[in-house]
Amino acid sequence: MRYLSFSLALLAGPLAAQQAAPRAFTPNDWYRVTTLSAPAVSPDGKQVAFTVTTVATADNKRHSEIWTVPTAGGAPMRLTSPSVESSQPRWSPDGKLLLFNSTRPGAKGRTFALRMDRPGGEAFEYDSLPAGASLTADRATMAWGEAAPPDTTRKPDDPYGKMKDPASRPPFGAITKPLDPARFDGRHYVELPIKGNGQGYLANAREARTWRPRQVWVQTIGPGDEATGRPYAISRRKVTEAPYSHNDVSISPDGQWIAFTADARLRPDSVAQAERDSLAKLPYDRRRDEAARNDTDIYVIPTAGGAPRKVAELPGTEGNLDWSPDGRTLAFTHQATRTANSRLMTIPVAGGTPRNLTDRWQYEPQGYGWLRSGKIMMVAPVGGRTALFQVDPGTGQRTEVVGGRRRMSGFSMDANETTIAYVATSLAKPTELFIANPDGTGERKVTGFNDRLLEEVAFSDGERFTYSSVGGLEIEGWLLKPYGYQPGRKYPLVLYIHGGPHAAYGENWFDEFQNLTGAGMWVLFTNPRGSGDYGADFTFATRGRWFAEDYQDLMKAVDIAARRPDVDSTKMGVTGGSYGGVMTAWVTVKTHRFKAAQADRMISNWWSWYGSSDAQGLTEFEFYGKPWDNPAMYDSLSPIRHIRKVRTPTLIVQSEEDHRTPMTDAEQWFVGLKKQGTPVELVRYPRSTHDLSRTGEPWLLVDRLGRLRQWFEFYLK
Repeated sequence: MRYLSFSLALLAGPLAAQQAAPRAFTPNDWYRVTTLSAPAVSPDGKQVAFTVTTVATADNKRHSEIWTVPTAGGAPMRLTSPSVESSQPRWSPDGKLLLFNSTRPGAKGRTFALRMDRPGGEAFEYDSLPAGASLTADRATMAWGEAAPPDTTRKPDDPYGKMKDPASRPPFGAITKPLDPARFDGRHYVELPIKGNGQGYLANAREARTWRPRQVWVQTIGPGDEATGRPYAISRRKVTEAPYSHNDVSISPDGQWIAFTADARLRPDSVAQAERDSLAKLPYDRRRDEAARNDTDIYVIPTAGGAPRKVAELPGTEGNLDWSPDGRTLAFTHQATRTANSRLMTIPVAGGTPRNLTDRWQYEPQGYGWLRSGKIMMVAPVGGRTALFQVDPGTGQRTEVVGGRRRMSGFSMDANETTIAYVATSLAKPTELFIANPDGTGERKVTGFNDRLLEEVAFSDGERFTYSSVGGLEIEGWLLKPYGYQPGRKYPLVLYIHGGPHAAYGENWFDEFQNLTGAGMWVLFTNPRGSGDYGADFTFATRGRWFAEDYQDLMKAVDIAARRPDVDSTKMGVTGGSYGGVMTAWVTVKTHRFKAAQADRMISNWWSWYGSSDAQGLTEFEFYGKPWDNPAMYDSLSPIRHIRKVRTPTLIVQSEEDHRTPMTDAEQWFVGLKKQGTPVELVRYPRSTHDLSRTGEPWLLVDRLGRLRQWFEFYLK
């Protein structure tokens, strides 16, 4: 009878859920969202491996596994143990092995493999198939670039050899040293960088880094000994031994040649780095910074070894090399200057004039690869969405084959080019895995990890719009409807401002937006000038002009939304993180139209930020120099200088291990607002970096969602 009751309950649950209207999203629903990533189609095209990440709520951590799904249809199947973390699947060239990264007790490395050509079997360590290697047409030979690991051994008579933290040891060039190494556990620096976001305080540069250039390696794969369980016999050799690094290594289809990029003058890495370091120490010179320097060039060498031959000499930087199927042409990406668009180009391997395939196109390639037909597949962000194109290398003509209002990632194709797999997400739907034909036809969703959640929770969809802003520049924006929206009613609105400043919002599911729409508010977000994904001219339009036209772009979007009859323009809030956090503070300096603000990972004082952040290069470029080179800009753009104007109640959220936007800036803003009587709260999150809202501890991430919701509900509802 007990079993019968339990079975009836199971049957009644789905029926009741189907009859009930989906409810609003709450912060705790975040724990139930499944994220898919890194799809990899098997060489025979019969299955797709991918990473599935869920949240182990009770353990306050994320958990990742490798799953596969048949491309012909069928249920997904988990391959890796639920007791360990596994991610980033990739196939051996013949499909016999599925390799992946994993953290397992007692393992020497992080690469493991499963036999896929026979049933059953445990995963075993296997590092003989390097990730990211370039393959020949017969898939039997591969090439890649690799640097020898740094030598961390110490001489027996080294008095500092037993000090646990490398940053405790006297760095190269230091004058002072510990009186007793056994009694000193501090850190000692003479060079930058001192710290990094997500890394904490670093080892000394001269202690942890030696100049070990990346060399070219080649290996052939032959039949192995099945008696030992190893399917391959590996023959590996180093092709080069040079003082400079070989990057973007790519082997020709016939295996006779290897292409790579390197320093334009083939200088040793140490010399090239010393030049860059010396330039960084000079006073800022805009002409020098924006000049077209020839940083890298393209070279080829015989696979058997030999002297490199330069294929192309272009101003700027080349990368992402790929051979055409006939071996006569190299495709590559090229960026003439730091503020120029990245372009997809080709050049004859024998030498000649490069051809620009995306000349005058507003957007930039994100990834590409040759097809056997001689055409090129190219992925590119097109504003807030992603598109997959076929490009004719003869004419440069682009044909969009997969697109729509969504963000896509992880495009993968089988050896015979019959199936494309990718992960897609839209405003109202989290990630799932899709497959399609190479021409974009026959698209199918092959997973449904979030289907049950979508039945229970109503995620808000958005209205996309564009508008003309200062100087006639077109800006893209979105409005997400509040949960339970009814025509004729007015609802509060919250403006979201992204970080970067060169990041971008887009057509993807985002927990923070759904958090506030679930509370019955409009969410307005837009990509003002300075955002990425719209071409270099758009991205760098704010250089030296932060908080000017970009601020006006945001306010014009608010003006458009505020005129709607279903928006309560008397109850609006503003929020953002990183660049969005400092822009939020700037908005409250400039206007009192918002009833509440939430500043996340904020900056209040550019002078103090410069001395305590790990990203000084950002403002050295954007503000044309160091603070003492351009003090007026650093001073005038610091919100703390204008804090007397701020009357907007503000919630500040900051992470205690954030080295990108350190806690000191949040503390200054909190003290300033508190001293002048502006309502303010500061929430400090321990064990958290600049990435708390994306990859932080689940309990703290969800707590943050709850506080944002509470703050805006209090002031706007």
